Amino acid sequence: MGMGMGMVSIIRRFVSHLLWSPLRVRRTFSAATLTAIADAIRATERDHDGEIRFALEAALDPLALLRGLTPRDRALEVFSQLRVWDTEENKGVLIYVLLADHAVEIVADRGARAATPGDTWNAICRQIESDFACGRYRSGAQTGIEAVARALGQPLVNRVPGHNELPDEPVVLT
Repeated sequence: MGMGMGMVSIIRRFVSHLLWSPLRVRRTFSAATLTAIADAIRATERDHDGEIRFALEAALDPLALLRGLTPRDRALEVFSQLRVWDTEENKGVLIYVLLADHAVEIVADRGARAATPGDTWNAICRQIESDFACGRYRSGAQTGIEAVARALGQPLVNRVPGHNELPDEPVVLT
């Protein structure tokens, strides 16, 4: 009797996570690409009243995989760990990339969610995933950041120039 499709999927996911090493992450997201992502966040934050964080993770640890942790679940954990929720206007947005699962998740704080139509975040995630699947990591990340900025809308009238509540540099989780 053969293995069920569920077991095959679990094994494939484990193997995929084992293959994503820190070296592979550095090749996929070079220092220049990480700088370009930070620059895109910095540039777009002049155009809206939100705060964007970009986090990428190569793979989950085996215990998280055994628990069945999904990319969405992990994105929610990272949103909390990075304190993306801790902004004055509650307009923090996390773009989370889980490379081993080829998954992008966006977690938006309540102020950002309230100002954004329902499926906007999901559509942005799918576009980033599509760009990444074609090997366009830098441009895919930049396009995603620009789309998040458009979704966040107009800048605060009283925004202090240079006011930045969250770091612009992407976080590489290990």
